[in-house]
Amino acid sequence: MLWIRATDRGTQLQIAAPNIADTIHTGESVAINGCCLSVSAHRGEQLTFDLLAETLERTNLKDLRRDSHVNLERPISADGRLGGHFVQGHIDCAAHVLSFQDVAGDYRLEIELPEEFSHYVVFKGSIALNGISLTVAEILPKSFAVWIIPHTRHHTNLDSIQSGDRINIEFDILAKYLERMLERYSPQREE
Repeated sequence: MLWIRATDRGTQLQIAAPNIADTIHTGESVAINGCCLSVSAHRGEQLTFDLLAETLERTNLKDLRRDSHVNLERPISADGRLGGHFVQGHIDCAAHVLSFQDVAGDYRLEIELPEEFSHYVVFKGSIALNGISLTVAEILPKSFAVWIIPHTRHHTNLDSIQSGDRINIEFDILAKYLERMLERYSPQREE
């Protein structure tokens, strides 16, 4: 169960998290749909997060309703096994699902690709959707597609996603660092 509400302190997200609540403390980070948030209050199985206006604008968190399913994940510890790519929980944008189709038991998920971020998407490159580390399978003129195995669909909130829903996107951090470093040495750079 979750709630988003405006308070005198700003917007808050409250979520019931019985599977992890007993191991979480105030101030720790938890990713909700891939968006890294800090726990501002903790009572029983309920975790509370303060949401910045920028977070609400950039992510799909403002679209959540009381019965929404979310992906909930603790950060990896420094000595933990990394089974995907580097995902920081810093959402770049939210984009609309164009289609989600069952193709012989596997699932093709196509997402619109905002032009300002299109240079971060490469064939067979890494991308995180609602915090799920995935591989880009197709790049189309205004979209991209990934393939979802049944296990991932049934153990994440992709199980309930539909065309038109907004999904959080985090592009690969290595591409963003590389872009920033190359800008420094670009011949067009003004001194």
